[in-house]
Amino acid sequence: MSRRGETGIGIADHEAEGATAPSPAEVGMRKKEIGGEAEEEMSVEKAFEGERVPTWREQLTVRALVVSFFMSVMFSVIVMKLNLTTGIIPSLNVSAGLLGFFFVKSWTKLLEKSGFLKQPFTRQENTVIQTCVVAAYGIAFSGGFGSYIFGMSDRVASQTTELNDPQNTKNPQIGWLIGFLFLVSFLGLFSLVPLRKVMIIDYKLIYPSGTATAHLINSFHTPEGAKLAKKQVKALGKFFVGSFLWGFFQWFYTAGDDCGFQSFPSLGLKAYKNKFFFDFSATYVGVGMICPYIVNISILLGGILSWGVMWPLIGDKKGSWYPATLIDSNLHGLQGYRVFISIALILGDGLYNFVKVLCRTIPVIIANARKGPATTLPISENGTPTTTDAVGTFDEQRRIEMFLRGQIPKKVAFVGYVAAAFIAIFTLPHIFPPLKWYYIVVVYILAPALAFCNAYGCGLTDWSLASTYGKLAIFTIGAWVGASHGGVLAGLAACGVMMSIVSTASDLMQDFKTGYLTLASPRSMFISQVIGTAMGCIISPCVFWLFYKAFKDLGETGSQYPAPFGVVYRNMAILGVDGFGSLPKHCLTLCYVFFAAAIVICLIRDFVPKKFAGYIPLPMAMAIPFYLGPYFAIDMCVGSFILFVWELVDKKKADAFGSAVASGLICGDGIWVLPQSILALAGVQPPICMKFLGRKMNDKVDTYIAGLS
Repeated sequence: MSRRGETGIGIADHEAEGATAPSPAEVGMRKKEIGGEAEEEMSVEKAFEGERVPTWREQLTVRALVVSFFMSVMFSVIVMKLNLTTGIIPSLNVSAGLLGFFFVKSWTKLLEKSGFLKQPFTRQENTVIQTCVVAAYGIAFSGGFGSYIFGMSDRVASQTTELNDPQNTKNPQIGWLIGFLFLVSFLGLFSLVPLRKVMIIDYKLIYPSGTATAHLINSFHTPEGAKLAKKQVKALGKFFVGSFLWGFFQWFYTAGDDCGFQSFPSLGLKAYKNKFFFDFSATYVGVGMICPYIVNISILLGGILSWGVMWPLIGDKKGSWYPATLIDSNLHGLQGYRVFISIALILGDGLYNFVKVLCRTIPVIIANARKGPATTLPISENGTPTTTDAVGTFDEQRRIEMFLRGQIPKKVAFVGYVAAAFIAIFTLPHIFPPLKWYYIVVVYILAPALAFCNAYGCGLTDWSLASTYGKLAIFTIGAWVGASHGGVLAGLAACGVMMSIVSTASDLMQDFKTGYLTLASPRSMFISQVIGTAMGCIISPCVFWLFYKAFKDLGETGSQYPAPFGVVYRNMAILGVDGFGSLPKHCLTLCYVFFAAAIVICLIRDFVPKKFAGYIPLPMAMAIPFYLGPYFAIDMCVGSFILFVWELVDKKKADAFGSAVASGLICGDGIWVLPQSILALAGVQPPICMKFLGRKMNDKVDTYIAGLS
């Protein structure tokens, strides 16, 4: 997503910790693992030395905000679709950067020809667009539309038999969704603003995604980079159109349940029954091209282990381990094993990485604190350079000078946090009655410390643990409130509050790092983030509402949009308040086994040599198909295979254009959802149902039809 940590799970952005930014020569397109901070082979700022750096007001242009708005709508639709299908959201930074550059460059070129151009397009303005767009579509993830928010609804609650009473459910309404997001989404922005100099200059944190984005933007504004960007946009456009038209073509054959290419039994009917098939999704072929190979293989392995081995074996125990009369989607039956074992894997992996990042972060913080500012600060408090050796290069001196110019007063951050918290404390209980004001106070007291830990860990490893902090809030607040007082609803709401603060705080630090490397003012970056967040608080609920109204089976198991993490998060909340008593037979034992297995696999990945670690699967990725099935993993592996063959044939072109092609596939198919939703709301249905039957069933159908005639 973006660079947010766990996608619904967020693995797509992170190959492993230690992933860092590419060199400028690679145009910020690919990640590489290196031991320390990326070194630039040549001075970047020397190339821009003759250009005047715009003031922070000049960086915030009307055209930048207009372009940001339209791009935010487009990417919010794409992220929402991914959120409601599998929860896997790849990094869309490359496509956002490319399209932002292309749109404004086209705008300025047109004005230049007509003689109306007053201000040239700069890399600082490009950075403002990138920041605004990522902040806006990030709300589509951190807003919980596919997880904690949707987990509150009757549609998800009806899939469980426990705690689905009115005080533990709340159906989405566009009014309270927008209000809730405005209440919780801005606190994270204020929480760490006073520490921006400490994080970026004093501690010199890498923030790999932010660094990669900066290299991408810097490269666009060189003559060679602009030429390459033009070719990349052309490739993105071709595949965007092809993907959009493919989605339109598929729609004609989806007149009923299990119809169309998305239900094509490409590996046979028996395999199809166990979710093994290729569903011709351009979106997930593109996602597979962006995700690291090990992520795609891990998802496929998880699908084979669960749907190929475990669920058929547990299904044979029907009548012994669980009642034979239960339908397949009942959580007291086979569905319970699918959901809770996947939760065990997610929690095992998440807890391990949470502890590991803390163990890495705390010693570094202590070490830096002991060194003192005299040895770590390359610039004194009054903004003048010191005489130490900390200022090493021309680039560094110039960046520090510009970074310290655009100061954001500390009192703005303090007053902003206190005011936003005060309003939220007395307003949120009206939206979620079980979430009393004193629970919110506790969350807001703890949130800045947790936001700092997350932002620091993200700066070291590029791994955000926002979802993990959210899950901790589910368990702690849910258990504190209790089952009889709306603990499920309170836990899910607290998850949203915590996740929004922690996620936006680390995102802001990533943006400050990008701004530091492109000489964008921290003030313009902060304002751009605020504007983008405000856009997201309106755009994302509207996009979700479109899905919610257009697709009546949204959130139902087996539908086009199953919203898998809505069920997962709700059942985490039920576990938090109700314990393990409602689990099917032997399910708890299996959960313990998989929880421990996730930790052991993570330990092995960290302790074996790096050349072997890349071949060990990721438990978090393996968990996703346990509930959904492996069909999308096959799509993603097809994407991986295409990229692999392309790299064998022409690695240079694959490196330059792979992300652009993948982004085109994702964006085209994603944007098709808009006209599809409008058609559904207008009552226009597809004309044809393409369905596949076995020979015996086909004979029965033929006989039945013959009897009618």
